[in-house]
Amino acid sequence: MNNPALRCSWCGNDPLYVAYHDSEWGVPLHDERALFEFLTLEGAQAGLSWISILRKRDNYRAAFDGFDPLKIACYDQHQVMRLLNDQGIVRNRLKIAAAINNAGKFLALQDKFGGFDAYLWRFVDGRQVHNAWQSPDQLPAQTPLSRLLSKDLTRQGFKFVGPTICYSLMQAVGLVNDHLIDCFRYRELNPAIRISQ
Repeated sequence: MNNPALRCSWCGNDPLYVAYHDSEWGVPLHDERALFEFLTLEGAQAGLSWISILRKRDNYRAAFDGFDPLKIACYDQHQVMRLLNDQGIVRNRLKIAAAINNAGKFLALQDKFGGFDAYLWRFVDGRQVHNAWQSPDQLPAQTPLSRLLSKDLTRQGFKFVGPTICYSLMQAVGLVNDHLIDCFRYRELNPAIRISQ
């Protein structure tokens, strides 16, 4: 069923991008470590293409201790310098500082809500939102819901969580199903349609 003619066009022909589209993007995610990984990578992606981050993903996992927030929250200046000298990641001081800061805030939200998963999914009442886009031009960069999430994360002390980054996160971890309606993944992820923007 993996017919390229029935796949969202944004992933092109790059095998890495196609695999991400087919197996990860828009799939409801509830794993705490993986959620922190996407939160970090979406922040790192700001101003860059997502494919550039996907190509560095394994390097990020190695550089950031497998995205273990307990370890990352304890990074000191020595670790910051190590990351700034790591050519396998985006060497941006503000983004590295944000990842370390966000690890601590992530742990705090886990304590407060019983998990970041519980915190995040409450924004969609625990159910994936299925949109019904017909063309890539219809995909929004942000929505009222992503602005609400961004505002709340910012209030909790997170960095690099603007509304566009938050919407990318929502798409990536499956809070919303933004596959185009003629994409084979849209139907696979869509047992009961709920239209919302």
